[in-house]
Amino acid sequence: MTTATPTGGNPASTATPIPVSVDELTAEYLTRLLRTAGHDVIVETVSARPVGSGQMASSYRLTLGYRSDDTPLPDTLVAKLATGPIDQRLFVVGAYRNEIRFYREIADTVDAPTPTAYASEISDEGTEFVLLLEDMTPAEQGDQILGAGPEVIKAVAVGAAGLHAPRWCDDTLASEHGLGLPTQEDADAMQEFLAPMADAFRERFDLGEREAAALDYLVANARDWLIAPRPHFSIIHSDLRVDNVLFAPDGEVTIVDWQTISAGSPLRDISFLLSTSLDIEDRRLHERDIVAAYHAELLRRGVSDYSFQQCWDDYVDGLLHTMLIVVFGAGAAKPTERGDTMFMTMLSRGAVAIDDLIPGALS
Repeated sequence: MTTATPTGGNPASTATPIPVSVDELTAEYLTRLLRTAGHDVIVETVSARPVGSGQMASSYRLTLGYRSDDTPLPDTLVAKLATGPIDQRLFVVGAYRNEIRFYREIADTVDAPTPTAYASEISDEGTEFVLLLEDMTPAEQGDQILGAGPEVIKAVAVGAAGLHAPRWCDDTLASEHGLGLPTQEDADAMQEFLAPMADAFRERFDLGEREAAALDYLVANARDWLIAPRPHFSIIHSDLRVDNVLFAPDGEVTIVDWQTISAGSPLRDISFLLSTSLDIEDRRLHERDIVAAYHAELLRRGVSDYSFQQCWDDYVDGLLHTMLIVVFGAGAAKPTERGDTMFMTMLSRGAVAIDDLIPGALS
């Protein structure tokens, strides 16, 4: 098992294994991690139960018993960690590093609705990590297969403006490791993997004519689309959909799962959200109003020289992102019955959106 010294506080006296299963989230380990991050606590008891439906990592709600009754930390936290076989974890090392980087370096530079991160560590190889987050109970995770109603999705889109607006056209993104805009080399590398992954998707799923045409459209256009000049960019979530949002009873939303952050057109997030998380008729009826609400929030947060027509055009352009994330996500995630249903649902909804909004794309 890989070992590492956590960051976020004084280094531990000796490196200890980073858990890759919930059984290894012991009171001793959690005490070390939290104290290294600057929290003066001693954990004496811990119990865990799974939460969420992550495709590349596992999450657990931890109920903690502390030695002192006046601890500054809550009694429950959510632990996210890398699980599964090492070959699967090696494939998504970049995703693990992204999420740790987001909470350590980026969350404070934006105004996105996110949980508080109390502690984290990641191995030098990136194949093991643990992230301790605020428990957002009674908020509940959305269901990607069922989708959500237009008012709910509007709230998520408006919340996403708090991610995009603070770093809107921020040239310093280029200097942050892994967050620069895609280059020709990036596009070539992506294309090398894309065609075989699309073929694997075809073999794995029973595609209809429109879904198959959407994959053809993706493979034919992804390279040029990825590096096309775009004057408007920011940091983006890249996997913004209802499975990655927590919904509170009072209507507040919290965005989670920051493993796919990148720099790019902010409307990719909105395109992906609407095309995969609304049912087809709701999207057709409400997408323009939702994009308008998102655009209005950008302006309220200080974005200027960006018309609604530009925003809408970027929204339509971002629909290819849906196909790209679905294909790569299905290839990276451990196959499950729910996961297969989810990816197929997302592909089908996204294909219809492309057919509706990009005339002739799938013909």
